Amino acid sequence: MPRKKETITLSIPPGTKDQLEAIARQLNITWGKEPSISGLIVAIAQQSVEVGKPFTLDSNQVNALHKAIKALSDAGQIGEAQTVLTLLLERSNLEAPLRQSLMKQLSQPAPAWRIQIEELIKKQQPFYLVYQNSQGDELAYTVRYAEVRFFERRFYLMMWCEETQDVENDIPDLPELWHNRCLRLDRIESMATIPASGNWRGELGYLEVYLHFRQGLVKAYQPKEDDIKDEVIGDVRQVVRRVVNDFWLIREVSRYWEDCVIVSPESLRDRLKQKLVTLCQLYDIETRS
Repeated sequence: MPRKKETITLSIPPGTKDQLEAIARQLNITWGKEPSISGLIVAIAQQSVEVGKPFTLDSNQVNALHKAIKALSDAGQIGEAQTVLTLLLERSNLEAPLRQSLMKQLSQPAPAWRIQIEELIKKQQPFYLVYQNSQGDELAYTVRYAEVRFFERRFYLMMWCEETQDVENDIPDLPELWHNRCLRLDRIESMATIPASGNWRGELGYLEVYLHFRQGLVKAYQPKEDDIKDEVIGDVRQVVRRVVNDFWLIREVSRYWEDCVIVSPESLRDRLKQKLVTLCQLYDIETRS
């Protein structure tokens, strides 16, 4: 027995019927071969279709979503990054150059090395990779420990490698850190298909660094994951931290100016001293020899 249907009478401006039929045809809602306005109304009522202009994004929103896509890709969440890309293409009103760029990005598969690194880290399997540094030099590394870390605005691959020649002259007084590298993920060029032989290390090389936080930082300092000791002694807050990269530590300390002091080791303290001397020279400030 056929189900009883309700009828309604619509009063619409001239031309609206053609517009409704065009929408029904676009959504493939038909009665036989013809577009069905009745079917379109039912679909709208059941919320099975959406009509209207696609949402638009201003430059700030597009920039924010680009950063989100890059962050997701760097973190290895390739599927989520592709989902955001698809959302932009399907739902936003993009200008042609941006749409073409996103379509190209969507069509490019995730670099094979990115997936391989995640798998090898889980398996604790040493591997080889090729990296291009900021000067355009290609460097080959044998990796025996790796982890992905976030510094400031991006993710990096922190790793322990056998090769040390490229940094020995830069940090001759910090041999504990010679084997550590901090690589930008987007500058990794390739990985060898054959894993490296030998053992996987349990951690990065590190220095135990004593830091004194002063003034407002005694209370305001936020503990870090690598802090192994944290106590208030008199009017300073003494933190002992396992430091795996001198660049990021000095960058952090520089933000605090006189409210944070590297107490030891002397080698790392001297590195900061030399940077301060160079800075004084650049600004014509006399220093004692």
